[in-house]
Amino acid sequence: MKIIQCNNVCKTYLQGKIEVHALSHINLEINNGELVSLSGVSGSGKTTLLNLIGGLDSITSGEIYFKDYAIHQLNASQLADLRLNQIGFVFQAYNLIPVLSARENVEFIMQLQGVDAATRKQKSMAILEQVGLAAMSERRPSELSGGQQQRVAVARAIVNQPDLVLADEPTANLDRSNSRDLLSLMQKLNQELGTTFIISSHDDLVQEFTTRQVILEDGKIIHD
Repeated sequence: MKIIQCNNVCKTYLQGKIEVHALSHINLEINNGELVSLSGVSGSGKTTLLNLIGGLDSITSGEIYFKDYAIHQLNASQLADLRLNQIGFVFQAYNLIPVLSARENVEFIMQLQGVDAATRKQKSMAILEQVGLAAMSERRPSELSGGQQQRVAVARAIVNQPDLVLADEPTANLDRSNSRDLLSLMQKLNQELGTTFIISSHDDLVQEFTTRQVILEDGKIIHD
C-alpha cells in the first residue's frame, strides 16, 4: 500500500532574479512500512523533498499524495492538522523546548491534541522507556547529551504512532557511536511498529540501516 506518491514534482526558488531549480520532475512512490534514506551531497534537494512531503513547503508544480490526502491541495490549517496527527518529525537541531523536561517535551504534541494529563504521562513514559531514557524523564535538554536529546526528539515524533516519520539529518550533530544507536532505534521502531521512516542524510552510515536508498543529485533522482 502506497503511503507517499510524488508525481512530476518540481520546486523552484528565486534568488534575486535567478531561478534555482531545487527539484526537477521527481517521481517517487513509498510503500507503507518502508525504511528509506534520501541521500546526496549538500544542495542535492533531499531536505527540500522531505519538506514538501511533510507539507512544510509548497511545490511549484506536480502532485504529492500522503495516503488519500493531496498535500499540494491542502490549505495551511489542513496541513497543520495533518502534521499534528499523522506525521512525526525529527530535526537535525533536535528542536526540544529548553524549559520543559524530556517527558514534557514528549507530551507536548499530545497536549496540543487535547489528550488528558494522565494519558499523556503514561504514553510518554512508555515511549521513553522504549528509547532507553525513562530514568532521565525529568531532566531538561541542557542536562542531556546530544544523543539523548535526539532520542527524546524521536520519542516525541513517534509517541502517537504516526504513519510516517520524516527525519532530516538526524545524525548530523552526533558522533559515530550515538549515530549507530539512533539509527538502530529507528530500525527497531520501523520493524516493531511498522512506522514508515524517510531519513534525509549525507551520512553513509544511514544507508546501512535502511532497506531502500534513494539518491538525489542536482534536484533529480539518479538512483532508487
